[in-house]
Amino acid sequence: MDPYHEGELEVQRRAGVAENAARVGRIIRSDIPEVAREFLSEQPFAVLAGADEGERVWATLVHGEPGFLTVSAENVLQIAARPGREDPLASRLDGEAELGVLVIDLATRRRMRINGHARPLGERGLEIAPREVYANCPKYIQQRAVQREGGIPGGAVIRVERGSELRELQTRRVAASDTFFIASRHAAAGADASHRGGDPGFVRVEAPDRLRFPDYAGNAMFNTLGNLAADPRAGLLFVDFDQGSTLQLTGCAAVDWSRDAATRFPGAERVVEFSIDAVVETVGVLPLRAQLLSRSPHNPR
Repeated sequence: MDPYHEGELEVQRRAGVAENAARVGRIIRSDIPEVAREFLSEQPFAVLAGADEGERVWATLVHGEPGFLTVSAENVLQIAARPGREDPLASRLDGEAELGVLVIDLATRRRMRINGHARPLGERGLEIAPREVYANCPKYIQQRAVQREGGIPGGAVIRVERGSELRELQTRRVAASDTFFIASRHAAAGADASHRGGDPGFVRVEAPDRLRFPDYAGNAMFNTLGNLAADPRAGLLFVDFDQGSTLQLTGCAAVDWSRDAATRFPGAERVVEFSIDAVVETVGVLPLRAQLLSRSPHNPR
């Protein structure tokens, strides 16, 4: 059985990596191996990808003390956390949903994806029956030491700001970022959460409702771009570890395959243009802090 859907196969063929992708696809499995279970138990946060009631796609972040991610004897990922009620995905996750999970250790640059069917686990948790489980390479991950504080930073009150385009301070934050997470989905294969990284400035804000970012050489699987080829709806998540805040964008993405577009971004093989439909900034929501240790040696200069 082919591990890829038609969108992924289309992008792999267009990029000329179909044969390599077929080999790499053998890493995809439906069970969570023991070494992965140990990795999960050590992490303080995870990125989730899914769709809200209006079928808009969002990426969000959940967190807890190490050990909040566990695997049951039935091979089900259990998450002892849920997005807050202010989050765009909160009410959708009150019931069953397709969910993508990315667990990433910024300090060691290790990451893995677990995509599957989610349902509530009590009032404050989730459990995911995995359909796809696999690890990713460490490329483009900025090395950071992440620490969890005792509570919401400074006792701050969570403040939510919503809009349909980026404001000036949000624009500056996006333009200075070196990391973000992207959510995408496929009608049959479900949702997926992925990481994107580069030197500050690798995301360019073209207008308050439009930005562009490069697609660098990866593992040839093209999970994200394959999903976008089938369904352009996507969500972006920018995390401000200094302020304990998140910036979530939802909209549609399109891939520009032209050589002219790629040459404007050092190291790019193609460029993704993202059109913003809605913006949610949540201030003071994360008790996590991160210190930058080093940029990824793979970042194009």
